[in-house]
Amino acid sequence: MSKLSPKARRWVRGTVDYGGLLAFLVGYIVTRDAVQATWWLVAGSAAGLVLGFAVERRVAPMPLLAGGAALLFGGLTLIFDDARFVKMKPTFVNLAFAGFLIGGSLLNRNPLKVLMGQALVMTDRAWKILTWRYGLYFLAIAILNEAVWRTQPEPVWVAFRFPGLQILALVFSFIQVPLIMKGMKDAEAEAGPDPETAAPTAE
Repeated sequence: MSKLSPKARRWVRGTVDYGGLLAFLVGYIVTRDAVQATWWLVAGSAAGLVLGFAVERRVAPMPLLAGGAALLFGGLTLIFDDARFVKMKPTFVNLAFAGFLIGGSLLNRNPLKVLMGQALVMTDRAWKILTWRYGLYFLAIAILNEAVWRTQPEPVWVAFRFPGLQILALVFSFIQVPLIMKGMKDAEAEAGPDPETAAPTAE
């Protein structure tokens, strides 16, 4: 992947993350049927995972879980000709994320730091707060998905699934910016001045 430009990297990762969902939305617009659109979801998810592995020689854990769940629940939808499976997929995926984050935190682990620690340097306290926030967010999204698909018409759920959930994720992430900035600032203060940049002292 090192030979690709940063813009090309973003396109590849975007395809891995959202290719299946975008294909599902297009398929639903074309067919107006969630079961038929699931063929598009399965094909798009499989193509995204193959592309990500071919280019990066790896697939990040969260896209891998989401893509694998799309293939699993999409396959069940097609086998049983029942759209309820694909509608329950976001519930199970978000419950898995919530369980991973909250369970890890209860065990005095820091799973979010393990996933994102190379991208962010924050205090352990900030990581713990952020982990709990995201864990509760995923739990709330799982509950919300169940409420929407069980009570609303199918087109409403499709719009909620994409791009509704993505918009909610962006808004939630934006709300976390103050916590992240403070955590980074506190971590920098705890680390102290860089010896290489510190002003020399008189001898």
